[in-house]
Amino acid sequence: MRKIFLRSAIGAALLFSGLTAVSAQDRDRDRDDSYYSRRDAFFHEQHWQARLFQRVRDDLNEVQSATFPASRDELRIVRTKEELGQLQEKLADHRYDAAQLDDVIAGVQRVIDSNKLSARDRDMLTDDVNRMREYRDHHDDWDRR
Repeated sequence: MRKIFLRSAIGAALLFSGLTAVSAQDRDRDRDDSYYSRRDAFFHEQHWQARLFQRVRDDLNEVQSATFPASRDELRIVRTKEELGQLQEKLADHRYDAAQLDDVIAGVQRVIDSNKLSARDRDMLTDDVNRMREYRDHHDDWDRR
């Protein structure tokens, strides 16, 4: 009786883990079709530069939604979003803080380097880092583009 129960429990666990993996793949496919296409369209709009940091936040939220809760990976994302929020508050008050921007860039880079990300998410966040670096290098002219 004990063997039958043990085999049944193991079988159910394997079945459940298999179904979970399949649903995760379906969710990733759905993300591919909708989120990434909307993101690509965003950068084809006029004046996207004015909303760059909100786009970075949206991208971090998207990556966080596919991250295991309460993991180190999620904690890095949360910390980076807090730094981003501080930067956005300063920018809203028309105060440019190069050190804060560097902290946000470094935070996103840590997420890229240390988190378990899909290749597409890694590319998306790398693009965000590159755009923030461009902002840092040309922030005086950024509004006039």
